Formats: sequence, structure tokens, C-alpha cells
Amino acid sequence: MLVKLFRDIYRKFLGKYYFQQAFGYICVDAGEVPGSLGSEIEAQMFRKLRKPNLWPIDEKYLGYSEDDLFDVIEFLYDYVSKPVKGDFHSWNDCGWHYYEFNKEDGCQEYQTAINDLLKDYDGGFELTLQGEILTLAEPGLQDLFDENLPAYDPPNVEDRVQSAIQKFRRYRSSNEDRKDAIRDLADVLEFLRPKAQEVISKKDEGDLFTIANGFGIRHHNATQRTDYDPAIWYPWMFYYYLATINACLRLIKNIN
Repeated sequence: MLVKLFRDIYRKFLGKYYFQQAFGYICVDAGEVPGSLGSEIEAQMFRKLRKPNLWPIDEKYLGYSEDDLFDVIEFLYDYVSKPVKGDFHSWNDCGWHYYEFNKEDGCQEYQTAINDLLKDYDGGFELTLQGEILTLAEPGLQDLFDENLPAYDPPNVEDRVQSAIQKFRRYRSSNEDRKDAIRDLADVLEFLRPKAQEVISKKDEGDLFTIANGFGIRHHNATQRTDYDPAIWYPWMFYYYLATINACLRLIKNIN
């Protein structure tokens, strides 16, 4: 059902010429007029996605796996653009031939349509402004993703946190990817530790690292606890550290 609904969205945007800039068009007089992707769209899709048998979409969509579908959605996001100016070729009802497009508007409209579909699929996903499909946040925790961290040290804190969020939320993230994301957040807390000691008690400061150090996230030794279900506990660990970093930064900013 998901691929059928996706195909309807694709046909809607195709019919409104939102892919003409990339895919080109057929003219009754000029013949094939290639777009920015050239004449071999199937080859260009393979070059970018490293997958065969995805093009043409109208013929292949029913055979898509979930991974195939998400790859195609992201591929189309890279090449959608809203037509702005063009000429109507009336001979034999040839259609519109556009020469000016708005990439930003096209992406925004496509993103809105796709997200209306993805939000109801298997726990929920979203297509971001960067053209990447991510899992939705757990109910009630979206603000942790949406809220900007207090400005502190972008290379060592803010950028690393955003990278960890992307790694954890990618639709194809494995348990190892998610474990790495948790470790990355724990490393950010370690960087903040000297300042954090000024705003929280020593016991609380030590407890912050109990999870990462004792549950097989940051160290590997015989005392580590690893007999837990990552699908349940990794999200909890991730949100715990994300919220803790947010709180620590706000406390540190208050004393500066």
C-alpha cells in the first residue's frame, strides 16, 4: 500500500512538470529533449544509488523493497523543482516546455506530500530538508530534536550532537550505528564534564556516566552488562543523554 500511495504522489508531481528540469521531455517536433540528468536516467539512478531495476518508476514500483522505496524518495528529492516559466506547445497537444524552475519550492512541496505519507508508516518517518529519511522521535520527545542547543562550542558540542542525532535516526541505522550515536553523546558529556562539575553534585556527575561505562557502550571488559534488548534500551539511553546534554548546557550558560 505504501508504494502504491507513493506512486500516486510521484505521478502528481510528474504531471505538474516538477521533474521536467531533471528528466527532460518529449516534443512532437524536437523529439527527446534531455534534462539535467541526461538521456540515461536509469544509468544515473544506478550510479547514485548503486541499485539496478528501479527505473522507470511506473513499471518497477510494485517490486520495491522498503529500502528501495526510501532510496527512490530521496533520489527524487534531489531532482524535484517547481516549474516557473515556460511555453505551451499547442501542436498536437504537445504540452508545456519549461525553462525556469524553483528548486526550493519544489523540494518543500514534495517534502510535505511525502511526509504526510511517511508519518503513518511503521512508527513514523520523515523526509528532512536535507533530503534524508529519518525515523520520527518517540512520542513526546520531538522537542529534543527541534530545540536548538545553547551556543557553546560548535565543533566539540553542537556539531557532534547533531551528527549523533542523524546517525541514530537514519532509517537504515543498525544497532551498532545507534550504539555509536550513544557513545558520541557520552563523549560530548565527557567534554562538558569539567564545567558540569561546577553546576551539579559530584555524585550526580558520576551517575551520568554509569550507563555508558557499565552497559557496554564506551568500554569493553568482563564487568560490562550486555544482556539487555538494544531495541528497547538504546532509545532510552540516547534520549537520556540528549536531554542531559541540553540541561547541562543550560546550567553552564547560567553561571557564565
